Amino acid sequence: MRPAYSTDKWLALVVSLPATNATLRMRIWRATKALGCAVLRDGVYLLPAGRGLRQALRMHAEEIKQGGGSAYLLNVANPSTEEKTDFQSLFDRGEEYRRLMERINEFSAAIGTLDAAAGRRQLKVLWRDFETLVALDYFPRGGKVEADTLLAGAEAAFLSSLMPGEPQFAQGNITPRNGADYQGRLWATRKHLWVDRMASAWLIRRFIDREARFLWLEKPEDCPPEALGFDFDGAQFTHVGKRVSFEVLLASFGLESDPALMKLAALVHQLDAGGLPLAETAGVEMVLGGLRASQPDDDALLAAAGGVFDGIYMNFNTGETP
Repeated sequence: MRPAYSTDKWLALVVSLPATNATLRMRIWRATKALGCAVLRDGVYLLPAGRGLRQALRMHAEEIKQGGGSAYLLNVANPSTEEKTDFQSLFDRGEEYRRLMERINEFSAAIGTLDAAAGRRQLKVLWRDFETLVALDYFPRGGKVEADTLLAGAEAAFLSSLMPGEPQFAQGNITPRNGADYQGRLWATRKHLWVDRMASAWLIRRFIDREARFLWLEKPEDCPPEALGFDFDGAQFTHVGKRVSFEVLLASFGLESDPALMKLAALVHQLDAGGLPLAETAGVEMVLGGLRASQPDDDALLAAAGGVFDGIYMNFNTGETP
């Protein structure tokens, strides 16, 4: 978590760059921009005091000196109330959030015309730029929550456009279930499995009902009354609040105490509902996508994907066999 910054202590980097060293001038311009420095005047950059920021500015000061310029890193302590207000106002990111939200709205307007790869690339860039902006928002005044909500909504809409029939996130409580009452049952979900349904079916057979039988539905209305539906609107186990079906099953059957399953849940959530990409996201999506393309039969697909989820679980479980 990024530390809170005080308005009582500031850092000022005062530099003079040689006119003949254009490369150095460009590097310093990019570096101060990347740190989110405010510009007091030409050659004077301001940041709130912080250990990481001080080290970064000191490093750039040394780089300037070695490049033939001069640099002084000054401490500015206990400014007046008026100066504090003036300094803080220099770090207002409202306009940057507004421009980012304009880009998000442009992306949302293009949903339906983007293919999966192009859409995912754009989302990755938008999330990266959002996180970069948040990291430089030293004195938040607004915009972060709005941009986060807008981007999450755009991502959900895009993912839904790729997978018609995806359940909506419904409000409600998750009811605890007794696993003993759910043995040897028939479970049903939509055919042509993707991440949440694959992972949920794996979880059911692996941790909830080892004798589970599965029925793959052409459409949710085909679900027979004796079957336990999952991952479609109206199913007994589906999206609730911000949780995807895999997470709802974990909570329903008391499996959230397993750290490896919780790590897997974060991965499933990101792949199904979006959010900040995890380190494993691209690789897992590529493997599961390949299996889905090569296994048109959902029983065979689940068997193949089950091995993938077993491996991920074991890896998250520090290599111990579950």
